[in-house]
Amino acid sequence: MLNTTPALAVAPLPALVWAFHIFDDGRAEELDVAQPIAPVADGWLWLHFNLVDTRCGAILRTFPDLPDEAVEALLGPDTHQQLQVDGDCVYGVIADLGREFEGVTEELRLLHFAMRERVLVSARRRSLNAVDEVRQLLRAGRRVESPAALVELVIDHVVDAIDRLADGLALDMDRIEERILELETTNERQRLGVFRRTTVRLHRQLAGLRALFHRFEAIEPEELAPALRLDAVRLSQRLDGLDQEIDALRDRARMLQDELSSQLVEETNRNLRALSIVTILFLPPTLVAGFFGMNLRGMAFADGDTGFWAGVIVSALSSLIVYLLLRWRGLTRG
Repeated sequence: MLNTTPALAVAPLPALVWAFHIFDDGRAEELDVAQPIAPVADGWLWLHFNLVDTRCGAILRTFPDLPDEAVEALLGPDTHQQLQVDGDCVYGVIADLGREFEGVTEELRLLHFAMRERVLVSARRRSLNAVDEVRQLLRAGRRVESPAALVELVIDHVVDAIDRLADGLALDMDRIEERILELETTNERQRLGVFRRTTVRLHRQLAGLRALFHRFEAIEPEELAPALRLDAVRLSQRLDGLDQEIDALRDRARMLQDELSSQLVEETNRNLRALSIVTILFLPPTLVAGFFGMNLRGMAFADGDTGFWAGVIVSALSSLIVYLLLRWRGLTRG
């Protein structure tokens, strides 16, 4: 049973977002956070805290059943993921997608947790998607057998949300690829950059989470109580498959960026070729105009009435000759 200080059982817990009493048969009952939360003899507790509340640190340190390292992991900064075992306590930090009023976001945030046989303590600084979905499932009657099963359920929803996000990215990339093939590249370069950054962030977090569960697989089952045994093999397999999908999306975004860059380079070369040809065609007329503009005595056509038209004809013929030479050399193609 969870040992607590007397104040924990006689006064409401500040910074507590929600609390559930999970019975031995897996049923969940949501508790009123405005009332004191007392230890339970039948089942276990899930307590979810808001780390933004400055009172949260003092409250979490009143749980003597939690090792100091677990408390520090709960209160630590959102820097990296971890999964640790300390005797009969499993604690860590895992990534989750954020949730706002308008729905799930692409921003990755971190969930801090520590669990023992009779309690699961979780905490976050900003709203999380998977944790909120699991809360709604418990309200709807979903049963969970143990704290480890609840953590697994949260991770499954993390994977599902990232999988849905990956499907959305894949559809967007399909549309971008069609536009690139149709040579319609307006703003696609910027969108591909955003997609690539998203896949890089997802891959980084998934790779870290995979590594945690692969290391957790090495722990002998006898070292942990049944309520704390995470199905690390199953979770690792799900994460491996999702990470491969995200990695493929990242490679696809890079290839589309390369294709778009090639198209832009080709278009630039075509423009430079056209500009060069126009410049070459006007070089002879420029030379003719400069020659006849010297205003020197004895200049040809200076005294005749047809001098201007003679200069025009010479300029046009010089441009035509240059064009025919370029065409003969094949420099006007493409």
